[in-house]
This record gives sequence, C-alpha cells and structure tokens, in this order.
Amino acid sequence: MGITKSNLFTEEQNEFARVAKALAHPARVAIIDHLIKQNACINGDLVQELGLAQATISQHLRELKEVGIIMGTIEGTKVSYCINPERWKAIQQLFEATFSRFQDDDGVCC
Repeated sequence: MGITKSNLFTEEQNEFARVAKALAHPARVAIIDHLIKQNACINGDLVQELGLAQATISQHLRELKEVGIIMGTIEGTKVSYCINPERWKAIQQLFEATFSRFQDDDGVCC
C-alpha cells in the first residue's frame, strides 16, 4: 500500500494493516510466543531458541518494535526485549473490534 493511498482508508484500517504486516512472519510470531512464554524481558537467548542468525533476529525485533508490540531496554551492552503491555492490549482491542463485527447468523454465504 503506497503512502499516498493510505488516506483512502480509516485510521483503524491503516493501523490494523500495520500491525498485521508486523505479525505476518512466522519468526516474529515465534519471537512473540517466546516473550509471552518467558513472561520476562529477554536478551541473547533468541538465537538459540529460534535457530536464526543474530542479524535476522535483530531485523524481526526491529519490525516488532516499530509497531510497538515489543519494547527494549538497554542493559550495559545488551538490549532486553519484552511485550509492551499497553500496546498489546490496544492491538487486542483493535483485532477484537474488527473480528466481532462479523455476524454469521445462518452460516450461508452468497
């Protein structure tokens, strides 16, 4: 979606698309799953956990951080990452609002 065309859509639609794009890679989903499972800030163990190169993981972390799903804090020479709880709740509400608008009253389409 070109930047000049985003004005054709609501802010909610644009935000949904930005978040969905960030979630649209299995490595990013795995990172999120790991962060949720750990329920703590983590740093260096993603390379061992996911089996991907550090540069690849860094790129995926950057994508997740750009949309605010995760946040990082610098601790010495390392950055620790965790789920951003406020943003996570906002994303959950965004997706729930979209999914809850569908009503399958009779199970028949067309």
